[in-house]
Amino acid sequence: MCGFDPLHRHQIETRSESPGPTGFDVKFCSHCGQPVSLRTLEGDHLPRFVCDGCGVVHYQNPKLIVGCVPEHEGRILLCRRAIEPRLGYWTIPAGFMENGETTQEGARRESMEEALADVEIGSLLAVVHVLHADQVHVMFRARLPEPKFGVGAESLEVVLYDEADVPWQDIAFRSVHFALRRYFEDRRRGVEQHHFTAIDFRKPPSA
Repeated sequence: MCGFDPLHRHQIETRSESPGPTGFDVKFCSHCGQPVSLRTLEGDHLPRFVCDGCGVVHYQNPKLIVGCVPEHEGRILLCRRAIEPRLGYWTIPAGFMENGETTQEGARRESMEEALADVEIGSLLAVVHVLHADQVHVMFRARLPEPKFGVGAESLEVVLYDEADVPWQDIAFRSVHFALRRYFEDRRRGVEQHHFTAIDFRKPPSA
């Protein structure tokens, strides 16, 4: 997972102090190379980066992170991260959704890439709006038919955990912590509900 919603607030990724609508500055047009300026267009309600040359509007929209909680015979599969952010902490297989795939396909692909696990994607588990990072994390339940998995390029370890042994203090992201808590609560109740929440570490506007 490449999202930015660390469990400990002091470790959140710092972002530029640019005037851009999402905290990321755009200086030149990716279409023609001319400078862009930040302005609110007629009929719009937010400032956008607009090319001064060709007029192309460079919209900045949230990124989708997709993942799943693979389960095999009561245990769930977790990966210890080999990359930043949150190097060495535990998470579920997850990452940025690619063009041309569904959310379920992306979650299945991430399981193969990070845990070498061929999973069967099940019901929707959680949607977490990570507002300070301009991301939406979408997580599914999943079944791991066989205990076959390995260590992918972005993982240090991949382990099947019983609920009692989950390393809660070392879970990398708040969104994953939320999803896992809801996962086990639903499992104990014998239901598969959809869960929604938001995480927001944005600084309040100055007075």
